[in-house]
Amino acid sequence: MSSSTKALDPAFQGVGQRPGTEIWRIENFQPVPLPKSDYGKFYMGDSYIVLQVPFARSSLNHDDVFILDTEKKIYQFNGANSNIQERAKALEVIQFLKEKYHEGTCDVAIVDDGKLDTESDSGEFWVLFGGFAQLEKSITDGEVKAVEGELSKGLLENNKCYLLDCGAEIFVWVGRVTQVEERKAASQAAEEFVVSQNRPKATRITRVIQGYETHSFKSNFDSWPAGSAAPGAEEGRGKVAALLKQQGVGVKGMAKSAPVNEEVPPLLEGGGKMEVWCINGSAKTPLPKEDIGKFYSGDCYIILYTYHSGDRKEDYLLCCWFGKDSIEEDQKMAVRLSNTMSNSLKGRPVQGRIFQGKEPPQFIALFQPMVVLKGGLSSGYKKYVEEKGLTDETYTPDCVALFRISGTSVHNNKTVQVDAVATSLNSTECFLLQSGSSVFTWHGNQSTFEQQQLSAKIAEFLKPGVALKHAKEGTESSAFWFALGGKQSYTSKKASPEIARDPHLFTFSFNKGKFQVEEVYNFSQDDLLTEDILILDTHAEVFVWVGQSVDPKEKQNAFDIAQKYIEMAASLEGLAPNVPLYKVTEGNEPSFFTTFFSWDPTKAMVAGNSFQKKAALLFGVGHHAAEDKSNGNQGGQTQRASALAALSSAFNPSSGKSSSTLQGRVIIHFRKWRVLKKLQKLRKWRKLHLFLKVLGDSEPKLDNEQEENSNGSSDRTFSYDQLKAHSDNPVTGIDFKRREAYLSEEDFQTIFGMTKDAFYKLPKWKQELQKRKVDLF
Repeated sequence: MSSSTKALDPAFQGVGQRPGTEIWRIENFQPVPLPKSDYGKFYMGDSYIVLQVPFARSSLNHDDVFILDTEKKIYQFNGANSNIQERAKALEVIQFLKEKYHEGTCDVAIVDDGKLDTESDSGEFWVLFGGFAQLEKSITDGEVKAVEGELSKGLLENNKCYLLDCGAEIFVWVGRVTQVEERKAASQAAEEFVVSQNRPKATRITRVIQGYETHSFKSNFDSWPAGSAAPGAEEGRGKVAALLKQQGVGVKGMAKSAPVNEEVPPLLEGGGKMEVWCINGSAKTPLPKEDIGKFYSGDCYIILYTYHSGDRKEDYLLCCWFGKDSIEEDQKMAVRLSNTMSNSLKGRPVQGRIFQGKEPPQFIALFQPMVVLKGGLSSGYKKYVEEKGLTDETYTPDCVALFRISGTSVHNNKTVQVDAVATSLNSTECFLLQSGSSVFTWHGNQSTFEQQQLSAKIAEFLKPGVALKHAKEGTESSAFWFALGGKQSYTSKKASPEIARDPHLFTFSFNKGKFQVEEVYNFSQDDLLTEDILILDTHAEVFVWVGQSVDPKEKQNAFDIAQKYIEMAASLEGLAPNVPLYKVTEGNEPSFFTTFFSWDPTKAMVAGNSFQKKAALLFGVGHHAAEDKSNGNQGGQTQRASALAALSSAFNPSSGKSSSTLQGRVIIHFRKWRVLKKLQKLRKWRKLHLFLKVLGDSEPKLDNEQEENSNGSSDRTFSYDQLKAHSDNPVTGIDFKRREAYLSEEDFQTIFGMTKDAFYKLPKWKQELQKRKVDLF
């Protein structure tokens, strides 16, 4: 051994200690280690030594080509980043191995990195490594790699973080399954990137969580599919079939319908603390951990989910869940107790009222699995059933029970106990049948593989350790039909998904006791006034947003106000009366609310009333409006009259009021929120912005509006370079909120690809997105 060690060439000292490929090039009859940067480069005039690596998945990577030689087949694995020359050279090696060691009779298979094709070759290859799994990627030497070419949603992987450079704004996109350390590192990397690029200090860094992407973020991608079935959804079915086949699982007749490739809606961040209580009389009983996810239709529950989002210390989702058979007393008690819990948390939680059958995605995703059972356990429900002489159908582990398993992903996977009869079956879904000690899983011919997996998970959740009996549609045993009371016909129609509708924002008022609403068209974050309560209707959910400066009594009535809206919309617009309802307070907006706005976190952080916030945004964060120490409810009529008179004078210079007198009156009275609310109804926001600018000028410039043409353009024009937000030679004396209006018709067409008339017909948020792209916002 010692003699061989001495004879070992120095180039080979210490080799084979680490998994991976090591290559030497022959130079002057001596082996020389090849630099890592040159791996993959082979020259026809040179000779190379390639080291065999351990047979393990960890040996594979995305940058090289690997050959796996088995008894009956030779596999070539092409790393995603390998080049054509490497792949061609590998084929030559395979041909040599086939002729020399297999007598030219074995099969050859090509496996492409990241693709699990419908052919069995790919499945066979990964089974040899214990099953398919994504290979890890790394960034060499801590460098940030730029993605070249078109941007598409498919580039974003949920276990990674990305930086999107949009010039004036940097987005940090965070995958839902990334670790806290990775998210912090991504934010730090964004800050370092801004510094290294010598970007202005005003460059905004916006953190975007997977599923919560805003319109401004999505608009930077060439491809961002909507939540609908997409071509290629069938592709994944062969992948699983190949794997299962190699593992000895029968796949004949497996579900033929393609799973829906849909966009996952905004969900709350995982890893939070879940607490659930069941209402029982005037008290709430905490559920043991093993029962969290079980909901009885005759009971009411309180759910508190505590999680971390962004830079805030803690966020809360506090919901009441009402079973469809629950009694009114339990529902009222759930509301009362949840309000007490909210107050103890200083009103910070997002409060929700969720009704059975209308659970929103972000609620379902918290419970995996979520099972709705028949009957109830509360004393109130038991007493109601007894008084009405009804049959108590409460689920027990020994009863005959049939469960429908539906859904396509974590946000809509739900299991519901249905009537244990054959007519309840559906070919598009999976079912779980419990009959005494026997538990059957029934797979409809059109069910998905995910549903089939979920059925086994539900069985373990309800009856841990139970032995399952599998029944595929068309192969049921007599015992299966006997438990259902006999074989009968059933449907094979798939339930139609609800059609997504545009959201609408409303203000409200009471006119002679009658509830009235007024829609805020082309709404934005700026329409959420801190002194107001607004209602956001997405048709699937209803939010009541409460500003911080709202009168405390009005805050307490927020749910009642929203309920009046739902009753009105149900009769006029067909809104479901049991639609999920949320109360959201200013400063605690969850991502599933902000996704309907072009949300700017910096605006949400500005303190003060509406006037102070507007002033801070217009004049800079350091600007402070004069404090008004008086009670906002005293002398309201006089203050509103004075402020409106001041505004009238401002918009009509002929009134003869001097600028100094005008400014003094506005600073005192204009801060009253009811004046702002009045302005909102009058749709005078554009004039309001111009008027606020007057407060900082030595002389009023109140005639700027007269420059505008009917299409929103201006008589004055400037070059694009002068009008840009980050111009080296910026123009002065214009309305900086409307930079685009000062472009000539020719420049406007060139920059925006449309006329000014077409541009100003777009919704406000689309206009803002277009302006951001060309640095005119």
